[in-house]
Formats: sequence, structure tokens, C-alpha cells
Amino acid sequence: MSTDSAAAPPQPGFFRRRLVEPLLGQLRKGLSPRQLALTVALGAAFGLVPLLGVTTVLGTAVAVWLRLNVGALLLVSHLMSPVQLLILLPLLRYGAQLLGGATHNLTLERLQYLLRHDWQAALQLFWRAEAGALLLWLLGSVPVVLVLYFLLLPLFRRVARRQAAQAAEA
Repeated sequence: MSTDSAAAPPQPGFFRRRLVEPLLGQLRKGLSPRQLALTVALGAAFGLVPLLGVTTVLGTAVAVWLRLNVGALLLVSHLMSPVQLLILLPLLRYGAQLLGGATHNLTLERLQYLLRHDWQAALQLFWRAEAGALLLWLLGSVPVVLVLYFLLLPLFRRVARRQAAQAAEA
């Protein structure tokens, strides 16, 4: 029996390999804790946009405009995809209700039926629901970004100080 396998450190998990290490690597490469906290907060918000297919374009545009790390923002954004799919239909329902649409008509089955038999009615129903969902997302994303930013900023500052101390020792 070999002792090499017993002495080997455990492999980091998926979450650590695919999210934590790449984000902390951005601090080592010179991204400030403020920029990284804003990047993660905005990435989470853009990952929840209730309009499928615009996450990448919207996130990239905002990251370039604010001079944030595009890759880090999109990483967080795309990791939010399962949550985006979970909240999509409720946001569409509440969005339709907000803008005066009939929410009892907004079910997946109803949309599928309308798309097959009356695409104009489906478009009208979906348009109102989508506009309302985007409005709700916009209103909800502001506090989400603020809370995440102010929660993550001290954490990233602490990590940056630790990384700087380790670099000074080396």
C-alpha cells in the first residue's frame, strides 16, 4: 500500500475551482477589492435578467463601460442561470399583473397553446408580461447589487491584504 495517496491533499471542489479561485485570482492580478465586489454584485444581478439570451450582451456592455473584468462578471452571471430559470415564470406573472394583464392566462401550457394557434395573442400576452418582469427585475436588482457589494467588499479587502502579506513574505 502506497503512502503517497494518503498524504495527497484533497482536491478542491467544483465551487472552489470554478468560482472562488478565478475570482481571487483577479485580486492577485491587480483588480481592486472594490472592482471585484462590484463585478460580482453586478454579475449576480445580470444573471437574473428575466429575458433569456441577453445576459451575456448586457453584462459585457456594462463591464466594459464600468471597466470591470468581463470574464469575472460573466462567470458569476452564468452561474446564476439556474436561479434565473426558477424565477422567470413568477416574474412574468407578476409583470403581467403589474401592467394590467390577466395573470390567470399566463401559464406555460397557455403560452404553448397560443404559440401554436394564435401567435398574435401570445405575443401580446408575452410582451406585457416581459415588460413588467423587466421593470420588477430592475427595481429588485438595485437592492441586490447594493447588499452584495457591501457584503463582499470587506471580504475581498481582507483577502487582498492576506495575499499582499503572503507576497511580501515570499
